[in-house]
Amino acid sequence: MTQPSEPVESEELLLTAGPAKGLWRSAFSRLLRRKSGVAGLIIIGFIVLVAIFAPLIAPHSPTEDFIGEPNTTRRDPPCVHLLGCDEELPEHIMGLDGNARDQFSRIVYGSRLSLSVGLSTVAIAFTVGSTLGAIAGYWGRWVDNVIMRVMDVILGFPALLLAIGIVAALGPGLRNTLLAIAIVSIPQYARVMRASVLSVKEEEFVAASRALGAGGWRILLTRVVPNTLTPLVVIGTLGVASAILDAAAFGFLGLGAQPPTAEWGSMLAAERQQIFSAPHLVFFPGIAIMITVLGFNLLGDGLRDALDPSLNE
Repeated sequence: MTQPSEPVESEELLLTAGPAKGLWRSAFSRLLRRKSGVAGLIIIGFIVLVAIFAPLIAPHSPTEDFIGEPNTTRRDPPCVHLLGCDEELPEHIMGLDGNARDQFSRIVYGSRLSLSVGLSTVAIAFTVGSTLGAIAGYWGRWVDNVIMRVMDVILGFPALLLAIGIVAALGPGLRNTLLAIAIVSIPQYARVMRASVLSVKEEEFVAASRALGAGGWRILLTRVVPNTLTPLVVIGTLGVASAILDAAAFGFLGLGAQPPTAEWGSMLAAERQQIFSAPHLVFFPGIAIMITVLGFNLLGDGLRDALDPSLNE
C-alpha cells in the first residue's frame, strides 16, 4: 500500500516559503520613496564610482611627487586654469601636500581604501556576530551563557580603547586596524541577532516546521535566520560609517595605513599643523570623510524607515 505524499509536500512548502518572502523587494521600493534613503544611495553610488574608476579620474599616481618641477613648491594652493589660475603654473585642483604630491589624486585613491576598510570590517563583524548570536539565541542554556558572557566582556571595555589596545599588541598597519575594529563590533551584531532569534523561534511557522520533523540546523538556517536579518542590515549600513570613522581615527593616530598609502585620516594627521597656512590640506580630506559617512548614515536611516512595519501602511 502506497503512502500519500501530501505531508512531504506540505513540509517542503513550509520550509521553502516563509513570512520574509517579498520583504526585501517591497522594502527597496519603500526605500526609494524616502528622501534620506535616496540621498544616501546617490552619495554612496558616487563614492563607489570614484573608487572603481580611480585610475581614470586621478590625473596622477597617489605617491608621485613633483619636487623639483618648475613653478612647483610643497603645499602649493589649488590651481584650476578655468577659474583664473595662471596658465604657467601646473594645474592641481586641490593643491599639493607637504611632499609635493597631488592632493586630488590622493583623495580619489583614498576612497578605495576607506570603502574597503568599512565594508570588510562590517562583513567580518556581521558574519561572526550574527552566527554567534543565532547559535546563542536558538539553542540557549549553557551555549547562550558562554557566548553572551564573552560578548559582555568585550562590551565592558570602551570600543575605541580596546581597538587601540589590539592594534598596539599586533602592531600598526591597515590589516590589524581592520581586525581590531571588527572584533570590537562583533557584540552589537551578536546581541541583536540573539534577540531577534529568541522572538522568531517562538512563531507558529517555526513550530510547524519542528512538528514536521525538520532538524534544528535546518530550521535555524531556512526559517529563523532569514526572518531576523532586517535589523542587522540597518546596523550594518550604519556600521560602515562608524568603521570608516574609526579607520580615519587610527590613521590620524599613526596606527592605521602607513605612509605613503593614500588614506584620509593619515592625510589629516600629516598636515594638521598647517591648518592656517595651508587649510586645503586639512579641508579636503575632512570633507571626503564627512560626505562618505553622511551617505551611509542617510542610507541607514532610510533602510530603518523602510523596514519598520510601524512606519509603513
